[in-house]
Amino acid sequence: MNEPFIQVGILLEKPAIRFSLLSDYRLGDALVEAGTYSVEGSEEKMVFRGERYDEIVFQPVDPHKNAFELKDVTIGVNFHWERKEDQRFLGGLKFIVENDAVTAINIVALEDYLTSVISSEMSATSSKQLLKAHAVISRSWLLAQTAKNKSIANDYRTEYRTSTELIRWYDREDHLHFDVCADDHCQRYQGITKESTALVKTVIEETRGETLVYDGSICDARFSKCCGGAMETFENVWEPIAYPYLQGKADTLDTSFVLPDLTIEENADEWIRSAPPAFCNTHDPRVLKQVLNDYDQETSDFFRWKVVYSQEELSNLIRERSGIDFGEIISLEPLERGTSGRIVRLKIIGTERVMTISKELEIRRTLSKSHLYSSAFVVDAEGENDEGIPQQFTLTGAGWGHGVGLCQIGAAIMAEQGYDYEEILQHYFPETQIDKKY
Repeated sequence: MNEPFIQVGILLEKPAIRFSLLSDYRLGDALVEAGTYSVEGSEEKMVFRGERYDEIVFQPVDPHKNAFELKDVTIGVNFHWERKEDQRFLGGLKFIVENDAVTAINIVALEDYLTSVISSEMSATSSKQLLKAHAVISRSWLLAQTAKNKSIANDYRTEYRTSTELIRWYDREDHLHFDVCADDHCQRYQGITKESTALVKTVIEETRGETLVYDGSICDARFSKCCGGAMETFENVWEPIAYPYLQGKADTLDTSFVLPDLTIEENADEWIRSAPPAFCNTHDPRVLKQVLNDYDQETSDFFRWKVVYSQEELSNLIRERSGIDFGEIISLEPLERGTSGRIVRLKIIGTERVMTISKELEIRRTLSKSHLYSSAFVVDAEGENDEGIPQQFTLTGAGWGHGVGLCQIGAAIMAEQGYDYEEILQHYFPETQIDKKY
């Protein structure tokens, strides 16, 4: 296997995109000199310098001296840190038409992509063992996704809806015309905007081609910011596939600690309201800075957190986010929890409608203007009015993200405590091996 080139969606379905070529590129046989340009969507076509195109591909003249900049790239899409910034990238630049709008795609070598990913997902000044672990899982996840693309059947579905229940998950298959996107939906990829370091380049070179494998197949190696003390299983978050290396377990190597059965409501309630021992149970600012980039550090409470809604706030929020008018909210009732205490099925009981929503991200999207930190939460309803309807809801929660696979904050603490990257990977992905693919 040779190092592959991948296609990363950067700006998706925009009326027009401004960009700068920072070196000379070719468009077919034509030379396009360095400069600032724009591409606009127009009646199922694109317009560039007065000419209409179905597809535009800029290839660098010099493969060793190439870069381009895209203007107003949105990062943190639909999350609480969403913002825009100009971003620079190596490699080729491709534009396609999607829904009468323009999408910008970066064509880049996989190892160059990874150099950016681990500098975007983490701080480029993180510890070496943490960066090595992340390089291996990011490479593994990407290769697993590209293989999955080829195997997805035409009738593959990510949503199942009845009159009383909605099951929906969000994953790579949301993208049809490129391999992965550049945001948290896939992996954070901000090109060469986030300055890399000599350490990152060393880490990429030392782990070049290394992937996690289980039973001969590349692992779908997932990760999130903070598991909250226990890891979740894959099938409770995405499609119903049980991966032996993505199962629930405590985020500790203390063999005397016994993880309670968090699928039981009483156990989950006690767990979430407490602060159990875990690698990710830390407030060490020096370590957290390795994992949390500048905008991530705007979030200080992630191991345990709390959100308070008034009746009006919650009922309006759920109506806006789900498109369903439940009326006033009477209760939020967990019907099923996963191995980390994350809610898998949540019944929303309102004065006008009762419905169950399922899969953790759908729950998080429904109960927040951006995304709730996780679906591992308990609800306290207070202040009933004369009709017995609560006027305030307090959500007390655990963790940040889906909790499947590697816990980034936990892995940072493990590296700080002297564990090497292979030990970190064995903790979060049991019974896997490292295999060098190229």
